[in-house]
Amino acid sequence: MEAALADEEVVARVLAGDGALFEVLMRRYNQRLYRVARSILRDEAEAEDVMQQAYVQAWAHLGQFGGRARFSTWLTKIAAHEALGRVRRRARREPPPDRRPRAIEEDPMSDVKASDPDPEQEALHGELRRLLESAIEALPTGYRAVVVLRDVEGLSTDETAECLGLREDAVKTRLHRARALLREELYERAGVTSSQAFAFHLRRCDRLVAAVFERLALPASPAVH
Repeated sequence: MEAALADEEVVARVLAGDGALFEVLMRRYNQRLYRVARSILRDEAEAEDVMQQAYVQAWAHLGQFGGRARFSTWLTKIAAHEALGRVRRRARREPPPDRRPRAIEEDPMSDVKASDPDPEQEALHGELRRLLESAIEALPTGYRAVVVLRDVEGLSTDETAECLGLREDAVKTRLHRARALLREELYERAGVTSSQAFAFHLRRCDRLVAAVFERLALPASPAVH
């Protein structure tokens, strides 16, 4: 079954002419690309635009993927580069941001009392997840992407460094500082795991796949889950 194929096998078959299989790769990495693009840009619509552009670029340069790194790392690096490029272009057009201390310096959970799990915990789950996402978004740009790739997506330090064009020691330093800002208590009180943040749900996945396939003039195929 195509969904069980390794990335490299899918790439080889796409390069051999089975372009419809590109959908497998898209559905496999939509969530990761959305998370990294959104963490850099803090804008859902622009993050989806970055995703489309990243897939179009990946398609155009698929023959250059040499397998020296994981395909997932190669693809994520394309998306991160596109998103960071937009941030740099935006910075040249806009005035410097307000340098006052960010709200993250105050504990966003200070008004929420810790308690043992009870029926109310599940009711609060969605709101607490949004609080976690808000706390991550309040981090400086360079910290957000590191946290999302390391703690949300679970990439290793060297993979994160490769995706963001950083040294490994820089990734470690940023992650340490970001975790200090977020505070471990935030995760514990929220009662949710970081892997739940910034989900890219199936309906949005379908829409993005269709948009990219239209741009690439590829034939539609049954959804691969």
